[in-house]
Parts: sequence; structure tokens; C-alpha cells
Amino acid sequence: MELDLDEMQSVIRRLNRARGQIGGIVKMIEEGRDCKDIVTQLAAVSKALDRAGFAVIATGLRECITNPEGETMDVAQMEKLFLSLA
Repeated sequence: MELDLDEMQSVIRRLNRARGQIGGIVKMIEEGRDCKDIVTQLAAVSKALDRAGFAVIATGLRECITNPEGETMDVAQMEKLFLSLA
């Protein structure tokens, strides 16, 4: 199923922020920053990536509902994608 690029703009922004966070984490490690601070940032970026994944799945579900004639995924495939983020 192909997702509408306009619908995915918020996901793209979220992923770009996560990319920046990851760069910051790498810099923190290179600078020898405190482990607690690094892990806190890792948890934040992990949550951001999870939310991006859920947003992609939600967009796909909406697309399936509003455009049933298009290429669709069956329920089992959607469940598998959803659970892969858990």
C-alpha cells in the first residue's frame, strides 16, 4: 500500500527530529557525557520512532478504510505491522 506524501509530512518531520536527536546522542557519547543523560535521550528518540511507526500504521488504516478499491493489506498483515512496534 502506498501512502499519501501529504499525509506523511508529520511523520517526516518527526523522523527528521529523531535524526537530530540521534546525532546529539552520538555527540554526547563522543564527549563522554553521563550515562544517565545518554540513556534518557535514547529513550526519548526510541519513543519518537515508535510514534512515527504508529502514525504510519494509522495512516495506512485510514487509507484502507477510505479507499477500499486500492491496494490493501489484510487484517493479519496490519496486525503484524502494529505488533512489530510493541
